[in-house]
This record gives sequence, C-alpha cells and structure tokens, in this order.
Amino acid sequence: MTLKALIVDDEQLARDELQYLLSSIDDVEVVAQGKNGIEAIALVPRLEPDVVFLDVQMPGLDGFAVLRKLLEKSGPETLPQIIFATAFDKYAVRAFEVNAVDYLLKPFDRARLEQALDRVRARLQNPAQNGNDPASSAPHAPALSRQQVDSLIRLIEQQSGAAPANGRSSSKIVVQAGTRMLLVDQKELCFAAIEEGVISIATPTVEGQSKCRTLEELLELLDPQIFWRAHRSYVVNINHIKEVVPWFKSSYQLRMNDRKNTEIPVSRAQTRRLRELFKL
Repeated sequence: MTLKALIVDDEQLARDELQYLLSSIDDVEVVAQGKNGIEAIALVPRLEPDVVFLDVQMPGLDGFAVLRKLLEKSGPETLPQIIFATAFDKYAVRAFEVNAVDYLLKPFDRARLEQALDRVRARLQNPAQNGNDPASSAPHAPALSRQQVDSLIRLIEQQSGAAPANGRSSSKIVVQAGTRMLLVDQKELCFAAIEEGVISIATPTVEGQSKCRTLEELLELLDPQIFWRAHRSYVVNINHIKEVVPWFKSSYQLRMNDRKNTEIPVSRAQTRRLRELFKL
C-alpha cells in the first residue's frame, strides 16, 4: 500500500527537507505541498491523503486550528492521519499525549520519520485497534473514538490558548526577530505598526516583524477586547498604553510601554473611541 502524503508548512526549506526524506521511502508518495492552514483545509478533502505532515507554527491558522476546522468540516470519520511538525518541544508535551497523532521535531530525523510512518501504517491497517467500530472499513478511518476526538479538541484548545468566546485560534503570535521565530503571548504585544507593507511588532522586551500581510489579517488573530486600531497604521494593546498625551487641535498620542516608549498617533476618527476607553 502506497501512502499518500500531504506536506503543509509555511517555510519552503522545511517543506523541501521533508519532501526529500519522504521521496527516499518506497511506499510514500507526496501528492502536494501547502504553504499555510487555509491551503491545508482546501487540499485535504480534495486529495484525500492518508497522512498530513502539518506544521504547528504557521501565521493565520496554525496547525491546531487546521485540525479543529477539519474535524468541524467533515468529522473524525474522514480525518487523515496527522503528524505534527514543530521546532518547539513544548508542543510535544501534552497535546500529543492523546493517542491520535504523532509529531516530529525540526530539524527532521529520518529514523524518527520512519517510526511515525510505521504508526500511520499500523492504524490504517487496523482502524479498530484504538477504539473505532471494528466494522468500519473506510480507507481513511482514523484510530480515534469519539471520546478521543473530544479529548484531543480540549487539549488543542488548552495548548493553543484558544478562546471560544471570540473564536481566535491561538493566544500566541509569531514574531520574526532576525533569524529567530518567536512565539509571543498576545498579552505581551504592545503594538503593531505597518510601513511600506511590513508589519513591525513591539513588546516590552522584543522587537520583530509579523508574517501577516495586512493589519486586518493580524487583527483576525488578536483579542478584540484588548486590541484597538488607533490609527490606520497602528494597532495597540490598550493594556500597554503608558500615557495619553494631549496633542495639537484636540488630538492625542499614546505613549506605549515598549523599550522605546514609542508615541503612536490617534486618528481623528478614533479620538471618540479613546475618550470612551479612558473616560477623557
């Protein structure tokens, strides 16, 4: 049996590395690559892969959010085997204790990859061994019972910090600082600014860039209860405003508590919102 594999990762080098390793394994065929979570959600039902290698840390929809949406869209009956890929070992501590998926740490190790594929083969050959109905013969029947799926979703939400009330997929934001890809908690983000299509991120201790293309895209990831678009070029965390500075012609600036005490203008259209927030 040849395993059909789908690779989803926002980093080209990671996709190419995994493609190279998989190409040397006789019974595995890589049917496609995806660059983000949105592509993953579109490719899985169309290609019906046996296994998906899914990056955890992706801008927009991360790997946890992708799995949640696939479960919501088609249910566990048609879910392919999922092998998460991550550069951060902490994601392998709790979320993968559920006997539903495997994980690989970056950089990839061939022996560990083959071990993960052995698990996939065993589950596809014996779909009932982990709680499924023995009568099930669906080609992609996952090795999960309904109880395991429910447990998995709960762990996903705990790991990703998802807040069901606002539907945000993760409490973490990816910040690229030089060659490092840092996961920063939303509550630590002071502000984001866009200039010439590049979004800069500032926290009290870290400065870097977001992979999001627009502030609107970034705002989709943020908690609307604490993040406010004070200006067309700025999004601020209201909990990190250090001082409201009166400016000329009844306008204001916000002094933030990042390392530079950056001053951010408040647009005239948002002045009323500022007064409402702080009872000015």
